[in-house]
Amino acid sequence: MTSIQLTALPDGPYRLEGYVTILDRDGQPLPERGSSVYLCRCGRSADKPFCDGSHARTGWKEAA
Repeated sequence: MTSIQLTALPDGPYRLEGYVTILDRDGQPLPERGSSVYLCRCGRSADKPFCDGSHARTGWKEAA
């Protein structure tokens, strides 16, 4: 079995490590991006569900 790890980075995205298939809202697979991807948590990314660094540019902080 392949190991998958999801880590919430401080004031940043989720880091997803391992090979997984990410589906869009219609259930269609998104193109693969390798064994590590970063998923948006702030909701400001222009490349959702992936992180584009918007959290850093806008000063987003996770709730305490």
